[in-house]
Amino acid sequence: MLTGTYMRIAAGLLMLPLLTGCSYSNELDRVLEAGELQVLTRNAATTFYEGPTGPTGLEYDLAKGFANELGVDLKLITVASVSDVVSELRQRRAHLAAAGLTITEERKNWARFTPPYQSISQQLVYRIGTTDRPDNVSELDGTLEVLAGSSHAERLRELRKTHPQLAWLENGELENEELLTRVSERAADFTIADSNELRLNQRFYPELRAAFDISDPQGLGWAFLKSPDESLYDAAVDYFERLKASGRLAQLIERHYGHVEAFDYVGTRIFMRHIRERLPAYREMLETAATENGLDWRLLASMAYQESHWDPDAVSPTGVRGFMMLTQATARYLGVQERTDLWQSIEGGARYTRKLIELVPERIDRPDRIWMALAAYNIGYGHLNDARIITQRKGQDADVWKNVKENLPLLRKRAWHKNTKHGYARGTEATTYVENIRSYYDILAWLTDQEKSPPKRTPTNLTIASPAL
Repeated sequence: MLTGTYMRIAAGLLMLPLLTGCSYSNELDRVLEAGELQVLTRNAATTFYEGPTGPTGLEYDLAKGFANELGVDLKLITVASVSDVVSELRQRRAHLAAAGLTITEERKNWARFTPPYQSISQQLVYRIGTTDRPDNVSELDGTLEVLAGSSHAERLRELRKTHPQLAWLENGELENEELLTRVSERAADFTIADSNELRLNQRFYPELRAAFDISDPQGLGWAFLKSPDESLYDAAVDYFERLKASGRLAQLIERHYGHVEAFDYVGTRIFMRHIRERLPAYREMLETAATENGLDWRLLASMAYQESHWDPDAVSPTGVRGFMMLTQATARYLGVQERTDLWQSIEGGARYTRKLIELVPERIDRPDRIWMALAAYNIGYGHLNDARIITQRKGQDADVWKNVKENLPLLRKRAWHKNTKHGYARGTEATTYVENIRSYYDILAWLTDQEKSPPKRTPTNLTIASPAL
């Protein structure tokens, strides 16, 4: 169904030929008639990828929302690199590009960008323990490798006007995440990454650090090829204005980035080591219990790590025991005879998680429904409902995890919990619990995806940008 705005637009377009006696149609009209919106994007953590519950990524969610508002199907055209995005759009192979593109002066020569929906800065990235941290561009000593045709290469060209000694390699084959891999594996000394991309990938490569920003904050926007016909562009601008005004844009950004705000280098390193040393002994049981209960085994493993660090003999400060830390009351409810028995703990934890997911209202979109179930695993379903009621009383949408997460800590405050059914609860711990599991899950998903991926490519298409003479 078309929204009221687009119904009015469509009605006006249908009347236009009758009033003018011509068969004129603009780009928005043609998209509506074809029933399909064609969008260029990249396969990356910041844009679009296949998650455990289907397609996901910030750009995917934004593009899908726009297509839904127009009442048309979304056709995603994925390409290998930013330079391919630019090339395909300039050849009119799609209606727009939603690919995490930085709005730059050079790109504005041929593209019209929507107002920015996210702000980033370009950062020089290095690996600790291998390269000394430089404080500015003048101190760079080593190989700097960046993506060909990127805003990073554009920024370096600007910097070389005042730093003529600056030199770098432009890689025409690999993507940004693969360049971060090369720095982590010591194949290159430095690269440049957008701050949002580095934040996501530091969980996978905890040795990577930002030395300094090489740009002021910059906006990311959707790109449309410049044309006298701005009908589809104007519709996209209106769409983003509504997203911002409704708070939906902030919710989507939190969904994809909210759990990576607090980067813990030491904790991530320990987790990666435990994946190698501890997880293999329990993986088969986790996979079996997850499959029996319709869960992703990596989610169950992440929960177990948050509960016990994959230690069957773990005991919590409050006396709860076992791999999945089932309380006595929960064990009785599930019919678990011995909480410290490894299989009973894993199977009971999986079954309890499934039951909690089923309790959370089905109308709540995934993954928010999953995160709320995890909070209930930690704090109890009654307390989760109390937090959702508080969220409603504050005029917020209680079906959105971002809002509930903000209000769970209020269960610690008497002014709020005295008016709830279940009273006081350690709501702050529940939010930390869920966000930790989200990060553990992302790392496990990334590592297991590597098991199925082809061998890493060695770049052969490099362009050398030598110092200016």
